[in-house]
Amino acid sequence: MADYLADVKKFASNVDEAAVDGIVRHLGIALRSRDASLVSCSDPTELARVRDGFCRKKLALSESDDAVDGALKAVCEKMKGDNSKARVTFYYLLAEHYGKLEVFHKKA
Repeated sequence: MADYLADVKKFASNVDEAAVDGIVRHLGIALRSRDASLVSCSDPTELARVRDGFCRKKLALSESDDAVDGALKAVCEKMKGDNSKARVTFYYLLAEHYGKLEVFHKKA
């Protein structure tokens, strides 16, 4: 958890630790595979999978594909200096962009 939190802090200020923890829980076993734990901004298929699987399903976004793709590109641009874009950080920045971090807060 500390590694994910440190990575998110490289790109966001005032990090919501509960949301980071929730994203880690959401991704679960996928984080065990190095390939699955990273996002490739140069792979259109990968970005479409993030848009359709994470943005549409988990964040429940109903914007046009072009609008969501714009947000994906903005996150890619923000993380462009990092050759290994951690999926947890990428998802955090997307959720933050859309004001949806509370989706990942643990329900009592």
